[in-house]
Amino acid sequence: MKACLEYVREGDTPVITRLDRLARSTLDLCHAARLEQKQVHLQVPDQSINTHDLPGRPLFNVLGAIAQFETEIRAERQRERLAKARQRGIQFEARKKLTTQRVKELQAKRLYGMLIRELMHGYGIPSPASIAI
Repeated sequence: MKACLEYVREGDTPVITRLDRLARSTLDLCHAARLEQKQVHLQVPDQSINTHDLPGRPLFNVLGAIAQFETEIRAERQRERLAKARQRGIQFEARKKLTTQRVKELQAKRLYGMLIRELMHGYGIPSPASIAI
């Protein structure tokens, strides 16, 4: 949205496939009001929005509010599902791949010059970032 606001010039008509691709909240959509100040019209063909015509402007605002409402409901449901899962004892943290002793061994081998790719292979570690010392 910020890049779009900086780039567009008077008379431009950006075309966005879906309104949620432009903004994630009604606050973001309020920033889209700056498009109007620049005399830039917005077109969203999938949702029949064209801010150049009279019905397009209020439709733009209504759909933006609905989109934010849906996002907030989705987030609330997700929080509820996670809380219920935690109550059932489900843990979401990743299990450690190596014991404390194995980590110390790995660190010692690295300090003595063993290559990271050799350590990855020997300890079954998929990413070199996991060995960063």
